Amino acid sequence: MDRLATLQEFLRDDPDDPFTRFALAQEHAKRGEAEVARTYYEGLVRDRPDYVGTYFHLGALYRTLGRDADALATYRAGIAAATAAGDTHARAELQSALLEADGLGFDD
Repeated sequence: MDRLATLQEFLRDDPDDPFTRFALAQEHAKRGEAEVARTYYEGLVRDRPDYVGTYFHLGALYRTLGRDADALATYRAGIAAATAAGDTHARAELQSALLEADGLGFDD
C-alpha cells in the first residue's frame, strides 16, 4: 500500500486527526496536486487554527499558486496563532516567510 492510500485509511479511521490531514496535504503537494493540498491545508486552518505548522505550508503553497495576498494573510494569521500557542520557533519561521513574501527578506 502506498503512502497516500495509507494516509487515506488513517483519515477514514479518524477524520478529525490534524496530523493525518496535514500529512495528506503534504503528500498531495509532493505529488504536484496543489489544489488538493490546498483544500486540506485550508480545512485545517479553518477547523484547527491551533495547528500552527499548517500556516507556513499553506502560505508557501499560495505563493506557488501566485496568490501572494493570500500568502501574506496566512503568514500573519499563523504568527498570531503561534504567538497564542507560545510557539516561538514557528512564529520566527512565519515572520521570516512573511518578510520574504513581502519583499523584505534578508537575501536580497
